[in-house]
Amino acid sequence: MPHDCTPEDAAADPPPLRPPEPDAAECCGEGCPRCVFDVHAEALERYRAALAAWQARHPQCTADTPP
Repeated sequence: MPHDCTPEDAAADPPPLRPPEPDAAECCGEGCPRCVFDVHAEALERYRAALAAWQARHPQCTADTPP
């Protein structure tokens, strides 16, 4: 993380959390219209959008390692 990213930066506006990957056992394999993997893909899209917005607000920080 760059040295000019302070703990206060992330405390006031923390980066979004990546949605956990569903376990393979969570999918029944029946071809459900809203499979857990589809739901995860949608959550991942929302996460990526939120992460891009967070990075735009905090260009001095990275989301992979907290300050």
